[in-house]
Amino acid sequence: MASLSIETPVASTLPDVSPALSVRNLRTYFETPAGTVRAVDDVSFDLGRRDVLAIVGESGSGKSVTALSIMKLVPSPPGRYVSGSAMMEGTDLMALGPRELVAMRGRKLAMIFQNPRAALNPSFTIRSQIVETLRRHNRSLTAADAEQQIVATMRSVGFADPLRVAASYPHQLSGGMCQRIGIALAFACNPEILIADEPTTALDVVVQARILHLLKRAHEERQLPIIVITHDFGMVRALANRVIVMYAGRIQEVGDVDQVLERPMHPYTKALIASVPDPERATRRFFQVRGQPPDLLRLPHGCKFADRCDLAMDICRRTEPPLAIATDGSGVRCHLYPAVPVAA
Repeated sequence: MASLSIETPVASTLPDVSPALSVRNLRTYFETPAGTVRAVDDVSFDLGRRDVLAIVGESGSGKSVTALSIMKLVPSPPGRYVSGSAMMEGTDLMALGPRELVAMRGRKLAMIFQNPRAALNPSFTIRSQIVETLRRHNRSLTAADAEQQIVATMRSVGFADPLRVAASYPHQLSGGMCQRIGIALAFACNPEILIADEPTTALDVVVQARILHLLKRAHEERQLPIIVITHDFGMVRALANRVIVMYAGRIQEVGDVDQVLERPMHPYTKALIASVPDPERATRRFFQVRGQPPDLLRLPHGCKFADRCDLAMDICRRTEPPLAIATDGSGVRCHLYPAVPVAA
């Protein structure tokens, strides 16, 4: 890894003219009777125009809240956007009002949600929900054209009988079918950026492979930038070219997929990778990251992973390390890797 320096952005290493999405100093907090939960705390990164960026971490690390914040879908209250920006084509998504966001969502920026049933309206058929999405961004769309798009989109996510499924209500479909409907809705208006929050969670392995192939093909053929929220390192390796590791609402490590998976730097990243079952080493004792993630209401002063880290030093418990970014775009937040301050 190249020499480290203290910088804010986590940038793509691909030769883009400008990033498709640039997130800076994003903070999203939740106000609770017990205090303030810092779910996303000073997150910055760039999504290149040819990137598939994976964001990984344990439950509660801030992955999904980061995605929902970019879409401005965090419920308020209790959530609130404290600071930060998300720039897309010169527009700060965080500064948009409700009507402007409606025009952006689906057409410019689409999301595959983790809970497909919660994302679908139980009172309407699948056909009516897809048609509503299509006509929201194309008022001149005819019924015949809409029907053709419905059939084509639903076939692309693996439905052999799209008309029957389109005539169904969400409660008449399995969880995996609802997940594929959610993916079809995300692709319906040909978005310029796709955020996929655990897109294969409810699917069997055959459909998982089909969806991964679909996402990869969309990325390659349409040069579609994708953010994938996942805990599945198999998906990360198969789909992404960049990866961000989050813990306690903050970025802990970032880099190219091969570098992070083969040569992880942060002790937390190493622990996550070591905890993945390996069928070729079935006799190996199953590794488990010791301890529990910190209480976001009572975060420690130093490194948030120090209490679970076998390599923790005194300074780790006193001072949180900065996120140090190297010239190749990789970075780590750890006192084991001293950073060189950037000259003003």
